[in-house]
Amino acid sequence: MLADDAVLLREGLARILGDSGFEVVGQAGDGPSLVHLVHRQPPDVAVIDIRMPPGFASEGIDAAAEIRAVAPEVGLLLLSQHVEVHHALRLMTEFDGGVGYLLKDRVSDLGAFAADVRRVAGGDVVIDSDLVTRLVARRRRQDPLQRLSEREREVLALMAQGLTNAALSEELHVSPKTIEGHVRSIFTKLDLGADERSHRRVLAVLQYLRS
Repeated sequence: MLADDAVLLREGLARILGDSGFEVVGQAGDGPSLVHLVHRQPPDVAVIDIRMPPGFASEGIDAAAEIRAVAPEVGLLLLSQHVEVHHALRLMTEFDGGVGYLLKDRVSDLGAFAADVRRVAGGDVVIDSDLVTRLVARRRRQDPLQRLSEREREVLALMAQGLTNAALSEELHVSPKTIEGHVRSIFTKLDLGADERSHRRVLAVLQYLRS
């Protein structure tokens, strides 16, 4: 099934998919219409524009969430005119397999597009390469652990196993004073201020585990 408010694009997708061996069993111009069609006849995969009427915001991914709730076996391939990281993060955190996010420009490579549709229908996750680049860059900007040196990350990993400073000193074959310096540096780089002194070790370990 296809969902896009732009009729020409929708018909073009239908032609492309038909020529690639797919059967297009339904088309819709908005999210609610697509959900209604899926209720009547669940397809193997739905190709959905993220921005559709009435708000041209997140209607496509909202419809995808509704579809996944009532027909979890349906693959969901979201198309977007631009890279929108927040939508991709939602797609990857709220949906379990059988999902994809592609830029509409990628549709010009007909063979690759057809292959991506088949992969999503088969339960795989397909993410546009440009989006992957943005996500990796965003993670690097947001992940405070990137600030740590290799040795500091090693110390923090051992802290997460419950080792005390004395145990760290013995494990890494360095002096207790050296370990104290590493721990202080970890707290500083993770923005754990002195006012949180009694909990800083726990907070540092939590950040490590979340990463």
